[in-house]
Amino acid sequence: MINYFKYNHIFELENGEKLDSVEIAYHCYGKFSKETPVIWVCHALTANSDVSDWWAGLFGKDKTLDPEKYFIICPNNLGSCYGTSFENRNPELTLISTRDISRSHLLLMQQLGIESIFMLIGGSQGGQIALEIAYSQKERIKNLVLLATNARHSSWGIAFNEAQRMCIESNSEEGLKAARAIAMLSYRNYEMYSKTEKVEDYDKISDYGAAAYQRYQAEKLKKRFDSRSYLILSRAMDSHNLGRGRGELGQVLNRIGTKTLIIGISSDILFPISELQFLAKHLPDSLLSVIDSAYGHDGFLTESIKINKIIRAFLNSD
Repeated sequence: MINYFKYNHIFELENGEKLDSVEIAYHCYGKFSKETPVIWVCHALTANSDVSDWWAGLFGKDKTLDPEKYFIICPNNLGSCYGTSFENRNPELTLISTRDISRSHLLLMQQLGIESIFMLIGGSQGGQIALEIAYSQKERIKNLVLLATNARHSSWGIAFNEAQRMCIESNSEEGLKAARAIAMLSYRNYEMYSKTEKVEDYDKISDYGAAAYQRYQAEKLKKRFDSRSYLILSRAMDSHNLGRGRGELGQVLNRIGTKTLIIGISSDILFPISELQFLAKHLPDSLLSVIDSAYGHDGFLTESIKINKIIRAFLNSD
């Protein structure tokens, strides 16, 4: 069941603008007590707070997110269209940063009276948010799990996002569909797209499987997501830079002493393994595990059997 927390105070954004109030939507699973370990989940760009839905492979009895063993919380990100909302005096506001989103998580953490987190976990943009939380709350987090993410968003990633925003800004209705089609190219890869075609397709001169797949994925997102939220959250991803205003990026990462597991996907072209290696090099108590997968960036969502096994071994390594 979805829950809501209304923060009826000024929430100042990193860029200096002020929100008059913020309402945060979130899901909880399991029973909360002082003895129950807490898992805090940070979701990716177009996901929502119902982690049992979009990360079903990691959720359930004897899995990473086991509500019989842990108290699990997933807030909906500030700027999303899945329940979290805000009031402000600038209707054109589209600049919310990763740090702003992480601070909204901290408001909820304080409201719920959560003083320590057994495991903070996030993939893609969720990993970026988790890193920000880990930096500011390092004493409260026992284990940090980062999947397919980075310490600073790359020019490559920003270029992909800008191309998607250009589609939306040219036509907000059909533009979101075009944006999703571009995004899918970064989530998957050459090998995966070759599997969209049947043998007989190669004798055609139109109606290819890859084209149908793009339109199918685009239509799915249009039915469930909002163009303005896509603009806001993609810009938030672009803003991600753990080192901004804090010093050299490697040195900033080195200040996070939390025990950290970093999981990369071998075929991920959006968050390549070199970015995960950078995290592992500079986070002082970290372990890097690379999953051999053909699913590209989407592997952090689809390779649940391998991910469960890796996280279980990590948590049992104390």
